[in-house]
Amino acid sequence: MGRPPLRLPADGGEVSEIGFDPAAPLTASGNLRRRRAFSRVAELGATGAAFFAVAVLAIVIYSVAVRGASALSFEFLVTGAPTGIAPALVGTGLIVGVATLIAMPLGVLAALFLTEFASERMIRLSKLTLDLINGLPSIIIGLFVFGLLVDHHKQSGFAGSVALAIIMLPLVARGTQEVLLLVPANLREGADALGVSRWRTVLTVILPSALGGILTATVLAVARAAGETAPLILVSSVFDGKEVLFKMSEAMPNVPVRIFQLSEEGNPEGIAQAWGMSLVLITIILLASVGARAMHARSRRKMSS
Repeated sequence: MGRPPLRLPADGGEVSEIGFDPAAPLTASGNLRRRRAFSRVAELGATGAAFFAVAVLAIVIYSVAVRGASALSFEFLVTGAPTGIAPALVGTGLIVGVATLIAMPLGVLAALFLTEFASERMIRLSKLTLDLINGLPSIIIGLFVFGLLVDHHKQSGFAGSVALAIIMLPLVARGTQEVLLLVPANLREGADALGVSRWRTVLTVILPSALGGILTATVLAVARAAGETAPLILVSSVFDGKEVLFKMSEAMPNVPVRIFQLSEEGNPEGIAQAWGMSLVLITIILLASVGARAMHARSRRKMSS
């Protein structure tokens, strides 16, 4: 007969050469109890951090709502400065809209290149570049656009759109890339088996499958760009805000800069209007973010089904 198998005792003592019973129940050791305790502490810490983040957001929203609700009225929303924000709302919409038209195609094309055509080395380099752009302070991006389009010229809404487009580009690209990676591989394999060219597969199979996720990434980028103030202070802040402007070649009124201007005046009425504008802006951003999350969840369900 051969040598009997070894058995590890539950108390952590020395190994004894006795028979091993595979049907015997497992006994928890002290090490396992420590791991369970550490896991429980980590779980409680993560849960507490999540509740803290939600609480901070709730406090911010509540504070803005309490201070800004008194300023809201029909006249406030439809008239110009100094008592209304209609020109600023229209200007913000135009600036962000043009920025979206610039950033969305570039971001989608960059994501398609990374997921469908790029080599591993190019993928790593491109991801690093996008992450660096995403991590740049917005004031630096505004200063860059100021030197590129405003210095020795004049401020303009188009310059503001370019600055916001740079901020939006990595968000659209990385979000679209993650969605494209979720497209089932059998769709690509089926197109290859039918002899469909790569570019046609991308246009007729991959992009339609990922359209919902691409729109979600774009909406999230819009929500991020709509509240940016620092770049617009440098490139589109010299305006009176009394009339609605549609000329992108002129400095256009916008909500973030108007909030900054009113907060710097020290006038109680201006401070109240700034809170009202903040409430309008944060409501728009929250609605856009919630809508984008809902679209993203729906897109993931469709792609996983």
